[in-house]
Amino acid sequence: MNSGEIALLALDLVGTFAFAINGAMTAIKYARVDIVGVLSLGMITALGGGFIRDILIDDLPPTTFQDWRYLLTAAVGSLIAFFVGSRLEKLSKSINALDAVGLSLFAVTGTLKGLAFGVGPVQAVILGVITAAGGGTIRDVLIQRIPAVLHTELYAIPAALAGILTVAIVRGGLPEIPWVVIAALICFVIRMVGIQFDLHAPKPKHVE
Repeated sequence: MNSGEIALLALDLVGTFAFAINGAMTAIKYARVDIVGVLSLGMITALGGGFIRDILIDDLPPTTFQDWRYLLTAAVGSLIAFFVGSRLEKLSKSINALDAVGLSLFAVTGTLKGLAFGVGPVQAVILGVITAAGGGTIRDVLIQRIPAVLHTELYAIPAALAGILTVAIVRGGLPEIPWVVIAALICFVIRMVGIQFDLHAPKPKHVE
């Protein structure tokens, strides 16, 4: 494994860890579940999007089952949230930041994997968005919430932008590191701005 592959694996694992904590904290806050529920929902949030992506590109068994580090990272993040959840609960901004970190990194790494498997640029961006938002969507459905990707501030849009930038970086022959990190950072900033100023994608007018 060369230095570039190691760097991309590190980004993927950081995203997994961030999403696991965010997913577990969301479960604690909205579902009032026990340790099994916290662990399950945290790991689903962290790994679900990548699981769906790998099935779509026929990379079987999914990476989750090929590399133990993903399962371990997701489990550790979920358990950290369980044991220090009362402290993290007071830090809603930190929870949102973790969500933005996971979204940004997964949008980039999901797009890169799609390109590595030979899909077209549009399909790669879609895979990036699925990787970024899929796990959280499954979690929200399980705890009977409207998935965040469908209504929460700016979510899918910055993920798609990160995917588009990633495709441009690869197709343009630029070194993936550090440029994909910059693409992820742009996604992170847009997501956090959306949260801070309560910005949303256009919605239809209310119909009585």
